[in-house]
Amino acid sequence: MSTTTTDAPDRVQPEDEGLAQAFRDYVQRLRGGQLGSLPAALGLIVLVLFFTALQGSTFFSAFNLANLLSQGAMIIVLAMGLVFVLLLGEIDLSAGYAAGTCAAVLGVGLTQKGWSLPLSLAACIVTGVVIGVVIGLLVARLGAPSFVVTLSMFLALQGLMLLIIGSGGTIPIDDTTILAIQNNNLSPLGGWILFVIVIVGYALVTGLRMQRRRAGGLTAEAPSVWLFKVVSIGVLYGLATFFLNQERSRNPELTSIKGVPYIVPIILVLLVVLSFILGRTAFGRHVYAVGGNAEAARRAGISVRGVKIACFIACSTMAAVAGILFASRDNSISPSTGGSTTLLYAVAAAVIGGTSLFGGVGKVSDAVIGGLVVAVIANGLPLITQEAGIQFIVTGGVLLVAATVDALSRKRAVAS
Repeated sequence: MSTTTTDAPDRVQPEDEGLAQAFRDYVQRLRGGQLGSLPAALGLIVLVLFFTALQGSTFFSAFNLANLLSQGAMIIVLAMGLVFVLLLGEIDLSAGYAAGTCAAVLGVGLTQKGWSLPLSLAACIVTGVVIGVVIGLLVARLGAPSFVVTLSMFLALQGLMLLIIGSGGTIPIDDTTILAIQNNNLSPLGGWILFVIVIVGYALVTGLRMQRRRAGGLTAEAPSVWLFKVVSIGVLYGLATFFLNQERSRNPELTSIKGVPYIVPIILVLLVVLSFILGRTAFGRHVYAVGGNAEAARRAGISVRGVKIACFIACSTMAAVAGILFASRDNSISPSTGGSTTLLYAVAAAVIGGTSLFGGVGKVSDAVIGGLVVAVIANGLPLITQEAGIQFIVTGGVLLVAATVDALSRKRAVAS
């Protein structure tokens, strides 16, 4: 009895078919419902063009671009962690207040207890790990719905944060290293060095992988396609680096502000590490397997419970990192840190970027693209209207469109 699979097996790669064939293959995948982050990327381009047309001198400026990156950093990092949970078809509603609680631990350690910076950072990260372990055990071991468990943690962590902060209500952050994360910049030379490292590193990693697959007689992208990707990323990142290296101080004689913000290399490092974990390790393959079909994964010998616990730990650990970014940007920790619309925007960023709510589909890079979409909306709309309600309506509408596209593409993929 013969069997067939929907996925194309590894086969000997023919001669370089060029960009035309690669484009036809990509169109075929789109028709099959494999949209990936394309809708979010197109939406980001449209939003940038829209706000530039209406408020070009203000929106599309070096000062506002750097501010946009700083605004969206916490949402992007939170969304990166949520990708792990969403890939399982689960949800974590406590991620926002997990970030606030971890930030409160950091603030108490630095300001009130007099701990060293490394010890305070370690306490912050460990707090995130503990939160993830508790949630993971309740969901994986007891079988409680993640929605209920994380909603309970949403309320409990909000109360815990109030107890940690105390009656003062606000914990100031004056550590120069923490404050530099969201407020300082690389030198222009440092920005170009980072550019070279990123582009050369990307070219080497992807090029060597392509050569290894070709040498092994496996499918691999054409050299022309690889070159096109490297050049495209190089041009885009090069333009961004050039733009950010321009003077953006309102009083350059008193204070000069130029260079790539520190938060950019931090996001890039997190993106590379987490993408490697999901795309190049056995654990990452297990995450996709559990998200695609948990029962089939269990029968294949995968520890479904262990994978779920690990993903919730990853989510809460990234929430702890986001808490550090909150402390850096706000210069303080308050009961509202990580609250309000933080969680909603983080979930929206992951989903808008292309991560499926049904599990099994998504990448860490989706969180970056979706986070930029959310940041552009939050940054651009106030330049056009002061009506706060408009921002919520537009963001909600974009999320609804993303969820609808996700559902339709999933149906299309099943039908194909």
